[in-house]
This record gives sequence, C-alpha cells and structure tokens, in this order.
Amino acid sequence: MPELPEVQTTVNGINSTVKGLTVIDVWTDFNSDLPMFSKTIKNPAYFKKFKKAIIGTKILKAERRAKNILIQTTGPTVLIHMKMTGHVMYGTYAYNKGENSWQPSPGQPALLDPFNRFVHLVFSLDNGKHLVLCDARKFAKVTLLESEELRHGPEPLSANFTKDIFLKNIKRYPNRAIKTTLMDQTLIAGIGNIYSDEILFASKILPWWKVGELDDLKLNTIYKNIKPILEKG
Repeated sequence: MPELPEVQTTVNGINSTVKGLTVIDVWTDFNSDLPMFSKTIKNPAYFKKFKKAIIGTKILKAERRAKNILIQTTGPTVLIHMKMTGHVMYGTYAYNKGENSWQPSPGQPALLDPFNRFVHLVFSLDNGKHLVLCDARKFAKVTLLESEELRHGPEPLSANFTKDIFLKNIKRYPNRAIKTTLMDQTLIAGIGNIYSDEILFASKILPWWKVGELDDLKLNTIYKNIKPILEKG
C-alpha cells in the first residue's frame, strides 16, 4: 500500500504534468450501492454530483496529507486515497465503447505494463490527455473533500514534528503495540505497514512491544529514525 514517500512522489508527478489544465470530462466504471461507499464516486448518485462539480474546473495544484492525494481545483478539492493497488497515471488514452474501458494510445511504453490496464477513473483534460486512476483490486477511495479538516496527526517531515509532540502523541495509548501506534493516522500522518517496520528495525525495537514498556530513550531512538527513513523512501 502506498505510504508517505510513494504518495508524495505521485503528488509531485501530478504537479509536474497537469497543473493549469482544465477538466473537460470525468468517467468511471466504479458502481456500488453499498452504504459504505455512499460518499465516494463508487456510488452512482454521488458520482453524478462529483462529475458536475469537477467538469470545467482548472487544476491548481496537488498536495499530500498523510496518505491522501488532494487535488485542488478552482472548484472543490478532490481527495484520492490509493489504498492497496491504486496508482495515478498521466498520458493519452482511448475509450473503447464496446468494452466500456480505456486503453493507452500507442507510443507510450510505460503505460502498456499489464498491471496498468485496470483503469477505473479518467479525468479528460483540455490538452487532449488524461489523468487516470488504475486500481487492480478497486479498493481506492475518491471523493470531494468537505470543508472540515482531515483528522490526521502531524506530518513527520514537517518542521513542527518535534520530539515533544511525538512523545506526547505516541504515549496516548500505552497498552497498544508500538507498530500499531506508529500507523495510527490520528497520531502521526503517513506511516503505514512498510515504513513502521523499517523504522522499528532501525531502532532495534520489536513491533509487538507495548508503548508503555518503552522508556524515553527507546522512544527517542524511534523518533530519530522516522525522518531519515521516510526521506530516503
């Protein structure tokens, strides 16, 4: 599953390719009436709202918040959480009406990888190209960001991620395993299964040890390893 470094790389790619372009159409083949998807584009009624809100807007920039991609437009902000197999690509695609699917146009070798064939969301842009979400397992979440703030902890690569803040947040659940605590997005934003293991391995801490069993020296070692490992990505 993409974590902070991979999501940031995707955000950088979006900013380098589609900033300033206008969305002229949106397509998806996601289709579910399950209540859990009622506020995402997987719900057909919500997608109609999404499409109406996005068509005609200009893409201003993309940002990352925790493991979410936030695409800011001249209208609402689009939130994409890529989950396990989602990834965003940019190029020229052609729609196959008979199969209700999109395939990359010839001459784009990077898009022809078989893993890239699961296109489930397409933003058609005014330069004739497309920003697409490919997702083999269809776990990804796409929605419009509502006005309320995302409930996430501090960004570990930001200047205000201090040792004191880290210790205060990490000690909130002393009976919880340290690996689980590192992955809690309300405490620290952007760390998932892969990088929590890397951080704990570098710190010589076993993932199932409880937070309350670790003294400040051990916790400080974890803190010191977070930024270097995430930056190395």
